[in-house]
Amino acid sequence: MKKKIYTLLLSLLMPLGMSAQGWPANYGGVMLQAFYWNSYDDTNWLVLTSQADELASAFDLIWIPQSGDCGGLSMGYDDCYWFPGHYNSSFGTEDQLKTMIQTFKSKGLKTIADVVINHRKSTNGWFGFPTESYRGTTYSMGPADVCKNDDGGKAKTEADRLGVTLGANDTGEGWDGMRDLDHTSENVQTTCKAYTKMLIDYFGYAGFRYDMVKGYKGEYTKLYNEYAQPEFSVGECWDGTTTIKNWINDTGKTSAAFDFQFKYVVRNATDKKDWTWLGKQNDNVNWPVINDADYRQYSVTFVENHDTEVRPDGSSNGPLRRDTLAANAYMLAMPGTPCVFLKHWLEYKNDIKSMIDVRKLAGITNTSTFSNMRSNARYYANLIKNGSAGVLQVVVGSDLATYVPNGYTKVLTGYHYAYYLPNTMEIAWADKSSGTYTEPFDVMLSAVSAQSGAQLVYTTNGSNPTASSTKAASGTKVRISANGTTTLKVGLLVGSTVSKVITRTYTIKEPEVFTIPDFCHIYAGETAAFFEAPLTWTSDVYAWAWGGSGSPNYTGGTWPGEKCTKIGTRDGKSVWKWKYTGSLTTKPSMIIFSNSGTPQTDDLTFTNGGYYTKEGLQGTVSTTGISPTLVLPQGEGVYYDLSGRRVEHPTKGLYIVNGKKILVK
Repeated sequence: MKKKIYTLLLSLLMPLGMSAQGWPANYGGVMLQAFYWNSYDDTNWLVLTSQADELASAFDLIWIPQSGDCGGLSMGYDDCYWFPGHYNSSFGTEDQLKTMIQTFKSKGLKTIADVVINHRKSTNGWFGFPTESYRGTTYSMGPADVCKNDDGGKAKTEADRLGVTLGANDTGEGWDGMRDLDHTSENVQTTCKAYTKMLIDYFGYAGFRYDMVKGYKGEYTKLYNEYAQPEFSVGECWDGTTTIKNWINDTGKTSAAFDFQFKYVVRNATDKKDWTWLGKQNDNVNWPVINDADYRQYSVTFVENHDTEVRPDGSSNGPLRRDTLAANAYMLAMPGTPCVFLKHWLEYKNDIKSMIDVRKLAGITNTSTFSNMRSNARYYANLIKNGSAGVLQVVVGSDLATYVPNGYTKVLTGYHYAYYLPNTMEIAWADKSSGTYTEPFDVMLSAVSAQSGAQLVYTTNGSNPTASSTKAASGTKVRISANGTTTLKVGLLVGSTVSKVITRTYTIKEPEVFTIPDFCHIYAGETAAFFEAPLTWTSDVYAWAWGGSGSPNYTGGTWPGEKCTKIGTRDGKSVWKWKYTGSLTTKPSMIIFSNSGTPQTDDLTFTNGGYYTKEGLQGTVSTTGISPTLVLPQGEGVYYDLSGRRVEHPTKGLYIVNGKKILVK
């Protein structure tokens, strides 16, 4: 009898010990997707490591690219090697990866691995996967680990030719690109379990983002999660709400999922410039997952990622084309676990940090509730409540002034968004997050209080404010202008009592002298300009140049003008050159650069050889007298060598032709 009782207890305890939580309930963290398509410079392990303090000041989780060796320049989705010894990837070395993850961990920032196990790239023919060893065990896959119906029958044709046997049919959607793995195979399961456990034990990852989970049944994600025990798991289930929730169920709720329908609802509102679409179903069928209280915990929200963005080749799937700040403000106020896109972070760093500050102050978590307060084409207001510390109202749209909630104080505002906190919170607030800024700025102070006569007191020298410190009414703006570091402390003053003091540390660091890349050249006689595109400009850059006597157009006269030529990158940003090739001898007076038409720069004064960014002219490229190619038709012009001797039959080298240096190649 005792043996039977012991066995029963053991059987009851084992599932508890082997359960994986998927995504913690009441979780208030925010994730960063720390890459975009071809983000090799910005996502280099050394670069990310150097940003650890700043990233940890805003985020709790950081999702990085698939980190194994793929056999060449790759974003990691043609994964090849899985185990240590093969982690010198397009983003850095294995040692750099381990150092980065441990550095993040020491700052309280947990790293999410991109796990690609739906498919795998072979290294030798169709079925030649690499053989790898880890901690004394050898792992190898072969034809029997590939789905029988892989690549629409092409895998079977190749297997028949080689006389080998494939595995079972695919348990999910197929993908015609690499070998789809048969997850019913015990060998595949053993290898995937060892791989995912290794990511946690050896590298120190805290969790997984599973790629292309519709390619195999969710029960296998459950199997791997229960074995590896990640703190966090999220799947890329790119589909409708019902499919996403069914997949979460199939994983035994050991995994969350990206809320694609949330992304598309936000995209609909911004695309249509009608904010009521935030309260509608996408395609009249799909509500965001966060709308279902039973699944809200497992919703990882986002407004852009590496697949939906406009990629360098022009491909995309429902990209966010406008109102980036408002979209992020809405996401960061709402339940679920928000995932910020790297390009948005790089473009609007201080704004997003302030949004996250308010979210965390209000205690918004992945299980908070929300309701709509006002819906209008021009603006949309939601109340998010049951936060651990209070509630938050978010208003997004072009008409922010129309809706001002009673009993609330506006603590943050920007282009097409505003955040309000309830006066019952009784706090002092400063709307700019601590951090490094490149120029003087204003900080708006807010007294979030229901008490009549409440004021603010503040200091800028790091001392604690007292009742005799500088006083300010709610809404007062304080100028931070001193170079170096300023410590702002703000307290709530009621009567003679100062409470709820908050501290902000600001560093103003003047930007480094702008250096024009040395691959930019303008040659004698050329009319040309250069443009460094923002990271969010992912389509081709076009130039529109005009002006001068008679106001001619130098770029064809049809908007958006002429496509520029990409000539390199600077700090991960694409650099483009526009060159006039027409017959006009005058130069334009104005120029506009655009991202295939929209967005575009302001009207910019044209400077020949000018190097422009979205902010305007940054400098001028020096003219060289050497042309990069021979431009004269054969027989035109007289050639002289550099000593002045006439050359009848020029070979490769430098010559003088019509008074100009010409390089003959």
